Amino acid sequence: MNREEVVVIVGGGPAGLAAAACLNVCLIPNVILEKEGTHAHLWKNKTYDRLNLHLAKEFCNLPNHPFPDSTPTYISKKTFITYLDDYVEKFHINIRYKTTVKTAFYDEKENKWVIWVRDEASGEEGEYLARFLVVATGENAEGLVPDVKGLESFDGEVIHSCEYKCGEGYFGKRVLVVGCGNSGMEIAYDLSNFGAKTFIVVRSPFHVMRKELIHLGMVLAKYLPTKVVDTLLLILNWFHYFNLSKYGIIKPTMGPLSLKAATGRSAVIDVGTVSKIKTGEIQVVKEIQSVSGSEVEFKDGKIYDFDAIIFATGYRSVANKWLKDEGWLMNEDGFPKKKFPNHWKGKNGLYCAGFARRGLAGISMDAQLIAKDIDMLYERNQACNKLE
Repeated sequence: MNREEVVVIVGGGPAGLAAAACLNVCLIPNVILEKEGTHAHLWKNKTYDRLNLHLAKEFCNLPNHPFPDSTPTYISKKTFITYLDDYVEKFHINIRYKTTVKTAFYDEKENKWVIWVRDEASGEEGEYLARFLVVATGENAEGLVPDVKGLESFDGEVIHSCEYKCGEGYFGKRVLVVGCGNSGMEIAYDLSNFGAKTFIVVRSPFHVMRKELIHLGMVLAKYLPTKVVDTLLLILNWFHYFNLSKYGIIKPTMGPLSLKAATGRSAVIDVGTVSKIKTGEIQVVKEIQSVSGSEVEFKDGKIYDFDAIIFATGYRSVANKWLKDEGWLMNEDGFPKKKFPNHWKGKNGLYCAGFARRGLAGISMDAQLIAKDIDMLYERNQACNKLE
């Protein structure tokens, strides 16, 4: 299983699909290597049932394929998965499934990337040679569970949010959700709707907003300074929620759009969780101190019994596990060393897509920039070869 390609893309999620589609438009040969048996594996198999896209559809389409006018403004998980399947078909995207990349390094003599792979179906190993390599394994490749003292002693169920589907099996149970991002807040809401006695750990400040306000902010940001838009959003938000600090929700000092631009941290889109927190249906607790059996002790000294703990504590990149680029493109956490908007390009024909922490809009931007750059270099190489 030894093959030569112009471009190898590692990862068949939205970022990899977008990069492949843009390259196909430019008529540049490429292949996606995907370790799972399907594209968009995370969306299809690692997301909870009630998930909807929180941003309006105009900010969620991939390059060269806008959503039809008939599509609702806010898209369901099912609709988005269908959209991705259609995308693969429309752009004739070439994907090798069940292909795990073991390592990739640049061969200075050959001026090509050497990508060692394993075919998980046959067990066969081999290599790909490529002039260009695109890392598209994404920000959310592997669920992250923090170290918690005594967690191994917990008597009940412990899962990461990527394993959670719905709250149907948790009726009457005491469930602790760790993490107050979009996943944590929505899972807590879902659990409460199914009759679970729900608690949520809030460790740090965050913005909580309605999706309509975020949409307004993203539209206004095209015409007004970010700080002006942030000020308007915070005023409108206060009139809806008033002061949430007495419920354990503290807002950051930076505005929501400024914070997203500076750190990649998004505002939490409220699906109804805040109302349940205000009524006490969902209880906010402090950071976990330790776990012992069914008991969880928190930093403020309070102790509660739980039947299950769900960690909505984010994900980690796995790019550094296989990419050997001498640390030029990626840092030790598997994210680009360069800041946005210069994060996407390395050296020797190495690129990354989907690491800007700017959602699907960031993925689309990465894919188009990568394809444009490769197209320019590929045309130059083709011209040189003709001269030779």
